[in-house]
Amino acid sequence: MDPRDKELARLLVGYSVRLQPGERILISVTDAGVPLAKEIIEEVYRVGGVPFLQINDSILTRAWLRGASEEGLTQAASHEVARMKEMQAFIGIRAPYNANELGDLPADRMAAYQRLYVRPINDIRVPNTKWCVLRYPTPALAQLAETSLEAFTDFYYRVSCLDYARMSAAMDRLVEAMGAADRVRITGPDTDLSFSIKGMPAIKCDGRMNIPDGEVFTAPVRDSINGVIRFNTPSEEGGFTFTDVTLEFRQGKIVRATANDTERLNRLLDTDEGARYVGEFSLGLNPYIEKPMKETLFDEKIMGSFHLTPGQAYQEADNGNRSAIHWDLVAIQTPAYGGGEIYFDGELVRKDGRFEGKGLEVLNPENLV
Repeated sequence: MDPRDKELARLLVGYSVRLQPGERILISVTDAGVPLAKEIIEEVYRVGGVPFLQINDSILTRAWLRGASEEGLTQAASHEVARMKEMQAFIGIRAPYNANELGDLPADRMAAYQRLYVRPINDIRVPNTKWCVLRYPTPALAQLAETSLEAFTDFYYRVSCLDYARMSAAMDRLVEAMGAADRVRITGPDTDLSFSIKGMPAIKCDGRMNIPDGEVFTAPVRDSINGVIRFNTPSEEGGFTFTDVTLEFRQGKIVRATANDTERLNRLLDTDEGARYVGEFSLGLNPYIEKPMKETLFDEKIMGSFHLTPGQAYQEADNGNRSAIHWDLVAIQTPAYGGGEIYFDGELVRKDGRFEGKGLEVLNPENLV
């Protein structure tokens, strides 16, 4: 057990979900996350909360999904939804032994799982509880990061336990700039995309809902996106790693999509009508995360990155898009990844991954560490 788990547990219970005496919290742990879950349970008791447990095993989940009918998925979801309705808070720890354990399941089975099981639970959890989702160091995640377990573990605690209160205060400048903007234009290698965010709120992610954290998100006006974008970061979805995802938009809809497995990509985007529209636009700015590791909770926070999300919009910045999927696709704009620019109403606000103008320089890495 790593002694830093106690510090992280205090951050999660006291800062992220702000648990109060008497509140019920569901702690959901997968595979190797037991050591952190134990510290969280003890911290919940220390502050007077009431912990509930959900223990998952990805090998068993795969076996279940291989034979699960749509009726079975729906029935299972109804039980989890009933429990979630009783909770005031939620912490989800994902610590996979094998990051690709679900990778050989058929795409249509994974789509049904998202639509009939995951989405109904999230529709209750996301708007109605104080929640935080995080990963935990495992050899599988170290392999994704292409580093040793020791090096990844040190990196993990460094990015997870940073001074989020300081980051939160600096984010206010970006929240103000995004909230006042109408037109966004993004340019870069194989990318020229424009859309409107007029009237959409900007939300800072400052360690409350994810650990690690570090992004400010909004949503594009649903039908306003036009142009083409190439994502230069690998992305795992449904147990499969997509690379070189390129999307062409017309009036908000993805009309052409290619990747290393174009057929699988388009099956995913055909999950439902909303899967071909975007529910989120976000700028990543965690100063300690500099390169992708095929793990969205880290990659979407990369310093100098942005992401667009085919699928479901968040309630906090709701453009009306509804879907069973919510897939964050990340593009990095630092010089090592080809650079690029982001404009708000024709004014350059970030170039090659560094903020400039509107007082946004406070969000550059040297000002957050």
